[in-house]
Amino acid sequence: MALKQKFTAAILAAVCLSSSIAWSASVSVVGLFRDKAILSIDGGKPRTLSVGHTLQGVKLIAADSTSASIEVDGKRRTLAMGQSFAGGAPAGTRQTVSLTADARGHFAALGSLNGFPVTFLVDTGATSIAINASEARRMGLDYRAGQAVGVSTAGGVVPAWHVKFNTVKVGGIVLNQVDGMVVETGLSVPLLGMSFLNRMEMKRDGQTMTLTQRY
Repeated sequence: MALKQKFTAAILAAVCLSSSIAWSASVSVVGLFRDKAILSIDGGKPRTLSVGHTLQGVKLIAADSTSASIEVDGKRRTLAMGQSFAGGAPAGTRQTVSLTADARGHFAALGSLNGFPVTFLVDTGATSIAINASEARRMGLDYRAGQAVGVSTAGGVVPAWHVKFNTVKVGGIVLNQVDGMVVETGLSVPLLGMSFLNRMEMKRDGQTMTLTQRY
């Protein structure tokens, strides 16, 4: 995958995110203890939940050092450390997100990776979602366990690793098990590449880009 070095200024342009319908909670397990679990709900900041307590519609039924049992929308799920669950949309409906371009014509998308909030730069030239090593370490991602490759950037070829993100969320759109890349250096902004965008219908109308989930 060829990645062009992106601008280093922070993406502070207004981003319009709208969802056509309500979305059931997405849950990621980021910590496990006896009778407690650290959960990220709908891409938010990880929170500690005790057995019997409910947060944002998610109830913790049981927890130990190996797994957590949760109840979402009346259904129970058991998740191990690092696993995620994304609630589904009602039958016959598809999630839609609208993005507004900044002054340079770039589209930013607020979302999360494995429950950790990020701001993506939409990049149709990137074959997969890509983040730098510092961002991966912040998420606790063991990226060096993935396949090592070399990636061409403006600064030359740098080390990178293929990874799989458990959960990728943009607005109300949630995808599981999405291919990604961790690049050692030369990437200042997380890229929302084609491993995510290929599963969307993309429509641009002037300064607005609309993403509609296809599957």
